[in-house]
Amino acid sequence: MSHIITDVVAGVGLITLNRPAALNALNLDMVRDLTKALTDWREDITVEAVAVRGSNKQGAFGAFCAGGDIRFFHTASIANDPDLEAFFTEEYRLNHLIFNYPKPYIAFMDGIVMGGGMGISQGASLRIITERTKIAMPETNIGLFPDVGGGYFLPKCPGYSGEYLGLTGKILVGTEALAADLADFAINSDNLSDYWNSLTNNEMMTVDQRIARLHSVIDNAKLPEASDWLRSEIDETFDFDTPAEIMQALSESGTPWATETLAILHKRSPLMLHVSLRQIRQGRHMSLADELRLERTLVQHCFYTHHLGRTGVETETVEGIRALAVDKDHSPVWNPARIEDVTQAMVDPFFESPWGMYDHPLKDLV
Repeated sequence: MSHIITDVVAGVGLITLNRPAALNALNLDMVRDLTKALTDWREDITVEAVAVRGSNKQGAFGAFCAGGDIRFFHTASIANDPDLEAFFTEEYRLNHLIFNYPKPYIAFMDGIVMGGGMGISQGASLRIITERTKIAMPETNIGLFPDVGGGYFLPKCPGYSGEYLGLTGKILVGTEALAADLADFAINSDNLSDYWNSLTNNEMMTVDQRIARLHSVIDNAKLPEASDWLRSEIDETFDFDTPAEIMQALSESGTPWATETLAILHKRSPLMLHVSLRQIRQGRHMSLADELRLERTLVQHCFYTHHLGRTGVETETVEGIRALAVDKDHSPVWNPARIEDVTQAMVDPFFESPWGMYDHPLKDLV
C-alpha cells in the first residue's frame, strides 16, 4: 500500500500522507512518490495548485508528519545501506522543489509537524496550522542538526529565536508557531475538512478564486497569535558565538526559563550543539541551494564521522537515535560529554565537503 495518496480534483493536486502508524514519518519511497507527483504536476497545465495534508488512524488530518524515519537511519547506518545516503540527497532535493514550486502549494499542518514535516511545509505559499499543531525542529535530541532547510528558515525567525528553537528542539504548540513566523494562519481543527474541500468545491470558480476565498475565510476565522514564549531572554542569552557562551549566559541569568533551557541543552550532544549553532549562523547569509548543499555535507559527516574515526554506532547521531527510539533509555552517551571539551578541530571538518565542486550530490541546485 502506498503511503502517499494523490488525486487531482478541479485543477488542484491533492496529497495525503498515509502512514499514520508512524505519524507519517517519511521513508525513501514516500520522498520519491512526493517528488514524482510534484514534478509531474509542475509540468501539467491542468494542475494549477497543490494541497498537502496528513492523516491519523481515524482518517484525514490529526497528524501531518513527524519527520524522517529515524529507525531506518539507525539500521541503515549500521548496515552501511546505500539507501541512507539516497534518502538525504532526495529529501533535500524535495525540500528545494517545494520552496521553489511555481504553483500555489498549501500545507495543512495539523497535529505533529516536526523535522522532515517542516521540510515539506515551510516552503508552502500558505501554511495553515490548528490549535493542536505541534511544531519543532528536534534534531539535536538525536545528535543531528536542524536539517531539511532548517539552516535556511530558522534564521528567518525573529531575533535569535531560530537559534533557540534549533538548539533546544522546543515544541511550539498551536498558535505559538505564528510568533516564530513558521506559519501563516491558525484555524480551529473542527473546520479543516471544510477548508480542504473548499479548494475543489464550485468548479464555476477558478482555482485562484477558490484560493482567494480560502484566504478570506480563514482570515475571518483565524485564531490569535500566542507569543508569550517569545521572551526577550532569548535574544539576551542566544546572541553569542558558541554554545558554551550561551550556556554561561543562561546560568548567569538564573530565571526559571533560563534554568529550564540550560537543563535542556545539557541533555544535547555538545559536539552537535556546536555544529548546529554554526550551521544556523552560516545559514543567515546563504541561499537555500547553498544551505541545502551544506546540510548534505553535514549529514554525511554525521553518519560517517571519519575525522574522528567514528562510523555506525560510534557516531553521535546513531547513539542519539538508539537512546530515543531503539532502546528508549533516554540516556545517550555523548562524546565528548562536556561542552568545554569540544574543540575547533572536532567541528571544522563537518563543514568541509567530502566531494569536489562537480561531484556534490546537490551540485545542480540553484
